[in-house]
Amino acid sequence: MGLVARVIEAAGIPTVTLNMIWAYQNIVGMPRIAAIEHPFGRPYGDVDDAGTQRAVLEAALSVFETAKEPGEITHLPFVWPETPKQTKWHPAEPSPIIALIQKRRG
Repeated sequence: MGLVARVIEAAGIPTVTLNMIWAYQNIVGMPRIAAIEHPFGRPYGDVDDAGTQRAVLEAALSVFETAKEPGEITHLPFVWPETPKQTKWHPAEPSPIIALIQKRRG
């Protein structure tokens, strides 16, 4: 995804990506990131929650208004309604990249 976004940016078209592992994507050079703290598989919100889905989409698109340069990260103000332990979409074990990020954060 980062490579595609960088190629599109090189052609003069700004991009923004909605991302749940924004720290990693920033390292690989994702141009503009709309960071969201939602579980994998549900970046826009829960199934059948059209209101939240629309709000997340509009917030991600609004990053174009505030993040003028590549490399900017905007944290969206959405909070998942369940704790990570209650959320059924998280894998039982974190992915290798998430485990690495957690280990580095301490």
